[in-house]
Amino acid sequence: MNKLFLSLSLFILILTSACKNTDKAKIAEVEFDKSEHLLIKKPLELKIPEGMVWVPGVRFMQGAKEGDKLASPAERPAHPVAVDGFFIDVTEVTNSQFAEFIKETGYVTVAERPIKWEELKKELPSGTPKPADSVLQPGSLIFNRKVENVKNLNDYVQWWDWKPGANWKHPEGPESSIINKGNYPVVHICYEDANSYCEWAHRRLPTEAEWEAAANGKLKDNIYTWGNDESKLIYAANTWQGIFPEKNVPEDGFKYAAPVKSFDPNSLGIYDMAGNVWELTQDWFNISYYKNSLVEGEILNPKGAKKSYNHTNYFEKEKVIKGGSFLCNSSYCASYRISARMGQSLDSGSDHAGFRTVISGEIMDK
Repeated sequence: MNKLFLSLSLFILILTSACKNTDKAKIAEVEFDKSEHLLIKKPLELKIPEGMVWVPGVRFMQGAKEGDKLASPAERPAHPVAVDGFFIDVTEVTNSQFAEFIKETGYVTVAERPIKWEELKKELPSGTPKPADSVLQPGSLIFNRKVENVKNLNDYVQWWDWKPGANWKHPEGPESSIINKGNYPVVHICYEDANSYCEWAHRRLPTEAEWEAAANGKLKDNIYTWGNDESKLIYAANTWQGIFPEKNVPEDGFKYAAPVKSFDPNSLGIYDMAGNVWELTQDWFNISYYKNSLVEGEILNPKGAKKSYNHTNYFEKEKVIKGGSFLCNSSYCASYRISARMGQSLDSGSDHAGFRTVISGEIMDK
């Protein structure tokens, strides 16, 4: 059940701004390590699934990069990880792909389901008053495109609207549609929705470490998917230009979501790992996880924290989302950085969050 209209704190954007490190990108030298049996190269007998690309196994420091002074505390400390090679979608899951899933299964997304107060209140703080019936309607959060006179950027309620009737088929509300938008990323997707799609497609969501490995591509220790040159942002990702959230100047060609593949891919041929829409991972969001991980030394194929913990959203269980969205701006949210991360509650959805899928290389090899 969707509780977004009761707690817009689920969508606090990471308060960071872009780092201005313009060092040249460093190319990683990836070699097979027999001592750890890390799967680096794609086994010859494995065929690359359509629409996917192989991400070589790699060792790297997950989290805030050296020199990224504006990384949030949730991104620190960086800690060593090793990830086996895997396949990942070259684009975010699109409306057309999700529509095929719906057609074959008849699945109904969380944002489309009736809201039952007796069930909903069990997951809320004791004493939470029942909202009006007019509010207890299926829907999702959408960005308020008419917001103005914002004086306090901490008051995020100003630019989020709970919209009854908003869902993957109607991304801006019941009056909107996805006609002629089959190649746009599907949005208003919660964790359950994404997992159901993955089960149908015989895939899964990436771990946070896998997501960062894919975003890094052939580069190493860089802040962005294209390197460290912030000036390339406007040409490399769909983000917000102008003054957030009042003035949107689409210098990159798009005011809001863009069709997939509208910008150049990263060094592995993966599109939109920065900006456009946030992407779900399978890891729990826990602000203490990175600190706890550092003392363990290098972790092979980390699966994230064992439980969710976010002191700013204590009552919610959240999953890590990565990559930022078309709403990210250097004056408020620089979450198009590789290490940027935030939490999304299990039943959350919005018009700037989607997902992509992966297939484990070692599973296909068996």
